[in-house]
Formats: sequence, C-alpha cells, structure tokens
Amino acid sequence: MKEEDQELFDQLKKLDTEQRNPNTKKIDVADSLEIARLINAEDKKVADEVEKKLPQIAQAIDLVKQAFDEGGRLIYAGAGTSGRLGILDAAECPPTFGSDPEQVVGLIAGGKDAVFEAQEGAEDYEKNGREALADIDLSSSDIVCGLAASGRTPYVHGALKAAREKGCHTIFVTTVPGSQITLEVDVLIDIPVGPEVIMGSTRMKSATAQKMVLNMITTGANIRRGKVYENVMVDLQLSNQKLHERSKRIIMMFTDLDYKETEKLLHSADGHVKTALVMALGGLNKKEAKKRLEEHDGFIRKALKDIRT
Repeated sequence: MKEEDQELFDQLKKLDTEQRNPNTKKIDVADSLEIARLINAEDKKVADEVEKKLPQIAQAIDLVKQAFDEGGRLIYAGAGTSGRLGILDAAECPPTFGSDPEQVVGLIAGGKDAVFEAQEGAEDYEKNGREALADIDLSSSDIVCGLAASGRTPYVHGALKAAREKGCHTIFVTTVPGSQITLEVDVLIDIPVGPEVIMGSTRMKSATAQKMVLNMITTGANIRRGKVYENVMVDLQLSNQKLHERSKRIIMMFTDLDYKETEKLLHSADGHVKTALVMALGGLNKKEAKKRLEEHDGFIRKALKDIRT
C-alpha cells in the first residue's frame, strides 16, 4: 500500500460520516415500512443539529449579502452530492429571486458531466479546485462556499485555499465536527449529523443538512436585499406560464384588483411584480414606482411607508 493510500485510509476511518450507525444494523432484513421508519428517525435528527449552528449561518447570510451588494458572486464548490446541491441552489435563485444567473455559481469536481454521472478521481486533487476558480475569473469581491460532507475533499480544499489567497471571504459547510476540520475559513458551518443510515452514504442525512443550510444562506441574503415582501417572493422572473399566473395571484393578494385588471397592471409594469405592487398600493405610475424602489434598495415595505408618510 502506498504511503498516501494508508494516510487516506486512516483519515477516513476517523470520520463521523464513515462510522456504522448502531440504530440501523438490521436494516438489511427489515421490511419496507421498517426501512422507511429507520430512515425517517435518523432524518429527524438533522434539523436539531442545524439549529445549533444558526449563529454561523447568520454570519454566512451577512457575508453573502455584502458580496452581492458589492457586485460579487456566491460560488459553491463541491464534489459528488455536495457539488450537485450547490448547483441546484444556484439554478433556483434566478427564477425565485429575479437574480442574475451569474450571481450564484455552482462548481462541481469533474465539471458539468459530473452532475449526471460520477467522474471518479476528479475530486482527489486540490489543483482541480484551484483551476475551476481560475476558469471563472475569481474576484476578491466574490465569496466562496466549500461543500464537503467529509470535510476533507481535496477539490474543495483547493478552491477554498485559492479563494483566501485572492482575498475572498470563505464559508465551509460540512457534516463532520469542526474538530475534524483543519482548513482555515471565515465561517465554518459544521453540522455533525452522525453516522449515516447506510455507512458512508452522505447523499442521505449529510445532504439533507447541507440543503437546509444552503436554503437559509441564499434565501436569507435575498430577503435582506428586498427580494421578499412580507413572506412572499415578489422579484420572481416570469420565465414560464406557472410563474406568470403566480405573479398575478401575488398582486391580487395584496390589492383589490380582479384578474383582468391585474393582467393589465402587470403588463404596464413590464412584467415586474414589485413595480406593479408599488404602482397599485402607492397610486403611482411606473416611472414613479421604479424611482421609489430604487431609493429604498428594492424594499417594497420601505417604499410604501415613505409614500404613506
């Protein structure tokens, strides 16, 4: 055995994600209902572990919001399931928040092909993570979030190290205890979910924990940038028929307009829900509504308060 192989073997042996779960040792002879029960019982533990890291998640939200305000990007870097989760979150931001598709970027070891089929070995080299950031012209105003259930993925370490060298803020989301992490980052969000239902299958509890954290980070940052009115997403892009109809429903929810009046208003607001709402609720034309939104950084509540006072 090569020395580096022995070192990796010893490292993996100690990771929480590579331990056997004492609660599921008989899952191989369980019936379907018991399998579902065992998985569900383990999944219930995830939210409690995430709750313990809310202060760190809040720090991450603040840093991402700051990066967006300064024209920077949020860049996820991960391998396997972790990488796919970053890509999923990045892909969902534009239709949900009307954000630029380049504002949140998902990078995965092995490139786009790895989204659909594992690219074995791509995650094993730090240089691959460094090169991935170089390929997208990393800027010091960007923020890089590494995703690695095990906390040790070389691709992710390479990306985070390159980011720090560039002067970027860094976040690391992992599902092993922080004591097992040797990398220096600005915000460490360690969610130790314990051994998986199936040993080493980090597509399960580890993935659920990471998905919850990423939802909080991008949703929180966009809320703080005026993308939500009350608890409704009002900066959505009308990219399909469902979103067109949802937009009309949102406007009707906050106004006394009927369907046809809403359709006309939305058209006059160039399909921009926030503008349409300020027009309707503030009694303004399109130009005035846009001006008010710009003056209040896109926050509908602030723009309307200013009008009413």
